[in-house]
Amino acid sequence: RDEMYPVVETFDEVSNPVFLIERAASSLLGVLEYGVHINGIVLPENGNVMDRKNAKMWMARRAKTKSKFPGYLDHIVAGGQPAGLSLIENVVKECLEEAGIPPELTKKGIQPAGAISYESYGGKFKDDGEGVMSRVVLFCFDLILPNDFVPTAHDGEVDYFFQWEMRDIAKSMDPKYEDPIKPNCYPVIIDFLIRSGCISPDSPKYLDVLRTLRSGSCM
Repeated sequence: RDEMYPVVETFDEVSNPVFLIERAASSLLGVLEYGVHINGIVLPENGNVMDRKNAKMWMARRAKTKSKFPGYLDHIVAGGQPAGLSLIENVVKECLEEAGIPPELTKKGIQPAGAISYESYGGKFKDDGEGVMSRVVLFCFDLILPNDFVPTAHDGEVDYFFQWEMRDIAKSMDPKYEDPIKPNCYPVIIDFLIRSGCISPDSPKYLDVLRTLRSGSCM
């Protein structure tokens, strides 16, 4: 990992953390983890920024050599929020490292889109009461990319990128979908589908879903 995370009570304190820990140890201590997830969006040919239903989303296929969720589908760019960087600085850095997106392109097309939060208990020994507690806040961003731009894998963490239409994205949210996505991407994508109008407020359990998207310690 070689990435230091700030240990804080709230995100407002990240510039003055209690102490720093190695990223891989954060869930062992149950401290709040922060990260950024980017929805890579290609607008329809009409260029209407409000027409997200007919947009496409760039997705990534994780490398089979990854220690976690090898071969799974993933966001075009996602990463933890390390100590010493602002959110937008981290977004620019991750976009360049993970997808070869030039900083000027990221700065031009990036749009902050709120945050989601969740808590989960897991690990190999969770049934013995010795699992790990993940307490996560993910800052969501929509990145509008030109139609002729193609991301490229730079850091060996991705096998390839591809585009999905919104109807394909919606289908992939089915728990029985045969090609799973990395788990922490689901709430970010669902949040996007709600914001873009792809999920109707008349849908069953709509308000329950809204509450669940921010069910963790969003501090």
